Amino acid sequence: MSVRRCLEVWKMGTVNYASALKLQEKLVSDRKAQKITDTLLSLQHPPTYTLGKRKTDHNLLVSEPELRKLGAELHYTQRGGDVTYHGPNQAILYPIISLREIGIGARNYVEKLESTMIELASIYGVTASPGQKGETGVWVGDRKIGAIGVRIQNGITSHGLAFNIDPDLEYFKHIVPCGIADKEVTSLRLESKLELPPEEVIQEQLISCFARQFGFSLLVIDKSLQNDQYQCQTFK
Repeated sequence: MSVRRCLEVWKMGTVNYASALKLQEKLVSDRKAQKITDTLLSLQHPPTYTLGKRKTDHNLLVSEPELRKLGAELHYTQRGGDVTYHGPNQAILYPIISLREIGIGARNYVEKLESTMIELASIYGVTASPGQKGETGVWVGDRKIGAIGVRIQNGITSHGLAFNIDPDLEYFKHIVPCGIADKEVTSLRLESKLELPPEEVIQEQLISCFARQFGFSLLVIDKSLQNDQYQCQTFK
């Protein structure tokens, strides 16, 4: 009989980027020490720009003081990838999982993150695909709908993916998104011909797509910093 792997999902609402980063660092340490099971943070951020470990500041098109005037923060991180934007109406998943226990490598991990967003887009009749020729993330034609930036330490993942449900796309005009010039950023709202349900429903669907792609059959949900109630469900 196969063993069902457990994924603990924290649905956290809107969280400041610095707080989410600090939490990820703690969870990575706890996962490495096997104090916790595989964990998934589902959240949104207030307007925030982040740069990866390559520190490609040239792809940030305005100064930090100007960003503050826009009501946005700037953070330097140790994830892979280039500059990106996070904000309201964007679904974010930060997986803290052991790739060694799952039995996959870094490339396959990124491919499964791509497939997670592609599957979600397909629910709403949107045909998305991985980037071509070194382009990161998930695309609808030549328009980017989902970004990926990950960090892997001793086989434990952090950071993750951001899927555009209906963010204010004006914020992307202040950067070269993911370092790829002359390409547009889009959203599920723009690309889908269907009426979208509330964002909470779409975020739940994104969690389910992630669980399906990575083979988690048991979800532990509704555990956040504000709500310590647990609900278990078998995932099919």
